[in-house]
Amino acid sequence: RWLFNQAVCTLYAFCGVLFGLCSLTSLTVLSTVCCLKVCYPAYGRCWDALSDLYLHLFSSFSYGPDPPLLGKLHPRATYYGPEPYGTACCITWKASSREATLYILALFIFCYLLPCLLILVSYSLILWTVRVSRRAVRQH
Repeated sequence: RWLFNQAVCTLYAFCGVLFGLCSLTSLTVLSTVCCLKVCYPAYGRCWDALSDLYLHLFSSFSYGPDPPLLGKLHPRATYYGPEPYGTACCITWKASSREATLYILALFIFCYLLPCLLILVSYSLILWTVRVSRRAVRQH
């Protein structure tokens, strides 16, 4: 079972979500920069300086203006709680309010689905560019 109080549970879950978002955002930025460097070399240099800034800004703003750490705007909404087995804490996926449901939906779409699609598109473009380049080299 969870050995600590609700405040520690909330902090634990908040840090887990935040660091998970930072990790996925890092992978998204990395795939985008690699795609630009391989597929569009002229634009690849621009992203070297901006990628770190983008990473931190996206991770910060993806949580919105009122991250659900303290629940200031929505005191009735429970965003974090123990997992079903009770050994750790995470987002309460069974939302109890409209605000919590919208938060979970926005988190899924903008912080998981879109970055995964961008990673997939980036690496697909890289593979396509390498394939086209290999054919061009074989012809010459």
